[in-house]
Amino acid sequence: MISTTRIAFASFIGTAIEFYDFYIYGLAVAMVIGPIFFPNSDPAVQALNAFLTFGIAFLARPAGALLFGHFGDRIGRKTTLVASLLVMGTSTMLIGLLPSYEAVGWLAPALLCLLRFGQGIGLGGEWGGAALLAAEYAPKGKRGWFGMFPQLGPPVGFLCAVGSFLLLANTLDDAQFRDWGWRIPFLASAVLVAVGLYVRLKLAETPVFTQALKTRAPVKLPLAQLFTHHVKPLVLGALLMVVCYALFYLTTVFSLSYGVTQLGIARADFLAMLCIAVLFMAAATPLAAWAGDRFGRRPVLIVAGSAALLSGFLMEPMLGSGSPVLITAFLSLELFLMGATFAPMGALLPELFPTAVRYTGAGAAYNLGGILGASLAPFIAQKLVLMGGLAWVGGYISVAAAISVVAAWLVHETRNRELE
Repeated sequence: MISTTRIAFASFIGTAIEFYDFYIYGLAVAMVIGPIFFPNSDPAVQALNAFLTFGIAFLARPAGALLFGHFGDRIGRKTTLVASLLVMGTSTMLIGLLPSYEAVGWLAPALLCLLRFGQGIGLGGEWGGAALLAAEYAPKGKRGWFGMFPQLGPPVGFLCAVGSFLLLANTLDDAQFRDWGWRIPFLASAVLVAVGLYVRLKLAETPVFTQALKTRAPVKLPLAQLFTHHVKPLVLGALLMVVCYALFYLTTVFSLSYGVTQLGIARADFLAMLCIAVLFMAAATPLAAWAGDRFGRRPVLIVAGSAALLSGFLMEPMLGSGSPVLITAFLSLELFLMGATFAPMGALLPELFPTAVRYTGAGAAYNLGGILGASLAPFIAQKLVLMGGLAWVGGYISVAAAISVVAAWLVHETRNRELE
């Protein structure tokens, strides 16, 4: 029997690497990607181009979810999770080795976009498999708690990412950071991937999938089955994810860029504020997971999503104040709500689909939500703040939250559903 600790770590490590990889890119976008890969434009255009490369990986993620979901539902969760981790980690490491625009011209941004696409493909297969690993091993009545393990990955990955950039900010000057320092966190991803591979290669297949194979053959085309019989849970699952993504990337990537460039806050100081804020996200995750097992997934999502809707009205007075205390309080509130809306999804999305298409369905819903909630969020926020100020960006948060609250009202409660 595989220990709970090993299951927890194996499901946690992939999402930790996922958010580490994505957030080091988000931090790099906010600081250096524009000048290094798009130097022949003014700073505003550089920022917009950099934010567009940020969105490419989100556009690739549904394709990755369908690709890895197909094999995850056909040959098993374990092998597919190993492959997704390799694709994700290799793409991230290679970004750290890319030449600049000054060295190779247009080839530099082209290769950057290609590797961001590769990152998205690998990441597309990661979360669905990690969530299934936790959910399909969970004992009865504990699926929400077990589903929390992959959801704990984001705050840990975030802290590792921010911690690495803070360390660089305190040890390198701006020229050194721009020349080569920003590459170090990307190259360091290889270490995390090696640890994740070691743990996952020692896992057995999940008992739910193993039992399913004994009673029926795998579906030949999980994607066709998904779109024929499970469109409603796919759409609702994607809409449920919108608020999670919007909260996270607007609170971190956009807010960091705005705080440094518009408010004049030192990069290291703003990163320190985010480190404090992400602790609230980590605290919300087990609370929301426990509440999901105790009261149901829907009530938790409705309450947390409604609070997120109201929080959008606080962006302008708190983030725009320039006060470190108010800014940190706002960032902490938003990331607490992100943790509260994100934690139940580790159980809910796998519960929406039968075993035969669960990897494909849960992964596709998760990553389609990423397109809607995050792919263009920093880009759109940058446009909105130029058009109407921070209040418009706060309105964006409120709209994203409203979409997810409506989806939570429409979805069926899944707490007591058997995985079959």
